[in-house]
Amino acid sequence: PAQRRLTQTLLVEHRRSTNFASVTLPRRLRTKPMLKSTTMVLLTLRRASSLARVAWKPKATLSGRLETLLQAPAEADDPAAAQKLASWLSGKRHVVVLTGAGLSTDSGIPDYRGKAGSYRLGHVPIGHDEFMRNESSRRRYWARALVGYPAFAAAKPNTAHFAVAALEEAGVVSQVITQNVDGLHEAAGSRNVIPLHGRGYRVQCMSCGAESCRGEYHATLAARNPSYAGVIGSARDGAQALRPDADAAVDDISGFDDIAPCGSCGGLIKPAVTFFGDVVPKDRVEACSAALDDADGLLCIGTSLAVYSAFRFARRARDDGIPICILNRGPTRCDAEEFPDLTKVNAGVAALAEAVGM
Repeated sequence: PAQRRLTQTLLVEHRRSTNFASVTLPRRLRTKPMLKSTTMVLLTLRRASSLARVAWKPKATLSGRLETLLQAPAEADDPAAAQKLASWLSGKRHVVVLTGAGLSTDSGIPDYRGKAGSYRLGHVPIGHDEFMRNESSRRRYWARALVGYPAFAAAKPNTAHFAVAALEEAGVVSQVITQNVDGLHEAAGSRNVIPLHGRGYRVQCMSCGAESCRGEYHATLAARNPSYAGVIGSARDGAQALRPDADAAVDDISGFDDIAPCGSCGGLIKPAVTFFGDVVPKDRVEACSAALDDADGLLCIGTSLAVYSAFRFARRARDDGIPICILNRGPTRCDAEEFPDLTKVNAGVAALAEAVGM
């Protein structure tokens, strides 16, 4: 047990530190046997950290079998989709809605695994450790974000967002859990929203935890990089479409050299979102689990449930005997396991608006 605690301590420090060589062991763990038995762990982590700073390639892929399943072509839309949804919703008063990127594609924000998704275009989103450890990766991310973020911030709720809000107003939906970071549920009028993966319109200091408006931070970045700010318009014209990460594919970021630190403590600023490889905060996970305690249904909309941070709630609902309905085009991660009472509706998210009479 003591060895396990020490290893966990090292791993936590490894994730927090941008310079792992500076990490030292807690005094209570500096006994001779413990030091001897963990020497290789420490050296391995330091070496890995050093390599990561030189050449990091983010990995946000699933197992080959699951990825193949999720990339399978979608079937034709179910012509009875709205009727099936209305039937499933009938009589329910405590539905938990779990939404994914497919809900916001009609608002102009691309998804990851859809027909024209980011992955199909060869884009791998930035990972947490890459962002934290690699200064050049951070510089590239923020330079591209200056180009792509305005379109992300300008997105408006679509009919599916309004349909979810209407179901909440009618007393059918008790909680919304969203994997999206765009804030469109709140903009549509939903009140009980848990942003599972954070808020893309906020930034956060990784040292003191202070949050602020992302738009204001972008203005600061533009002011500190005037030569790059002067060509943002032309870069936006030549960039690929907006990416789910709120950045864009821009090849030339010359002129962007200054990343603004936290105004309070000088710490590293990061979007207030859970990047791939990071961990969803415990309080959010607990809030989602608590919402399922009293649920009489789990309605998944516009998500393949590919990432475990969301899929775990489908498993939880299944194990607790809570009815599950999935409105999504194409296969989902549930297809790889036994979900005996699952109602699958293969259609676009607009079918929900039709189901509630909008």
